[in-house]
Amino acid sequence: MKIVVLGAGALGCALGSALTEGGHEVWLVNRGQAHVNAMKQHGLKVRENGVDRFVKVHAATTCAEVDLGTGPVDLVIVLVKSFHTREAIESAKPVFGKDTVVLSLQNGLGHEDILAEVVGQARVLAGKTYAGGVLIGTGHIIAGTQGKDTHIGELNGQVTERVTRIAEVFNAAGLLTHVSENIMGTMWDKLLVNVATGALSGITRLTYGELYQLPEIEATAISAVAEAMAVAKAKGIALSVTDPKQPWVKAAAGLPDEFKASMLQSLEKGSITEIDFVNGAVVRWGAKLGVPTPVNLALVACMKGIERGLCHVSAKKDNA
Repeated sequence: MKIVVLGAGALGCALGSALTEGGHEVWLVNRGQAHVNAMKQHGLKVRENGVDRFVKVHAATTCAEVDLGTGPVDLVIVLVKSFHTREAIESAKPVFGKDTVVLSLQNGLGHEDILAEVVGQARVLAGKTYAGGVLIGTGHIIAGTQGKDTHIGELNGQVTERVTRIAEVFNAAGLLTHVSENIMGTMWDKLLVNVATGALSGITRLTYGELYQLPEIEATAISAVAEAMAVAKAKGIALSVTDPKQPWVKAAAGLPDEFKASMLQSLEKGSITEIDFVNGAVVRWGAKLGVPTPVNLALVACMKGIERGLCHVSAKKDNA
């Protein structure tokens, strides 16, 4: 299968390296020139269980650099930050063939609607992954894929040949993947995990090893998840989760102590986060459905304050 990972940061590289080692032609597209150059020159350096290895990968800064000599792309995996979704999928159109499928594995809610507006709903699959990754240097990641579930599905809940084939490809590459007949429930299940740890990791600047040592943080996380579960219930979403502590526990399962949530990684790079698509989505839906979400609102407010601070720092640097 010919695959483009659109937004090949830490997670995209973790998934892409596994699929590459599974025998597929995978193109890792990342706008960072230094990161791409390192992968082109040396291969992608992947650390698992404390051991580094090099994986020879295809890397590019834009889809225009993807070699179409072997034909158009079969699958585009979208992993860009939520606020870059439309721009990114527009830029990927040159690699599309008539049967190219688009799979979003992004955090949060709402990406599928944006993708469908650009490429048509018939091409779009939804999915969520509990795999993770940490970028620890140019061309160097920690992969957190072992034993971490990925769920994919058609937007209408049907189990089709194409979604089954993609799941088979992922599983053969060591990525534990399931086809979901309730993809909206699956997406909300994953949202609960992001709600549990993303904002709290970003606000406190703590790795998972540190985050999970503080009972006050655990209590706050569980309260935020409980609010999100109440919103999902009011919205008629069928969750697999029954206890708000479950997403908190699941978030860290199998990940090393030095792992950092994606929101913290964004802040450390001086970037805004996906808070609007995670805790912010809970707050918005809660307001629409009349479900109080004070904990999530407080987390959103704190993250917005941190992001505003980053803007001030950036402006000062630009004016220096």
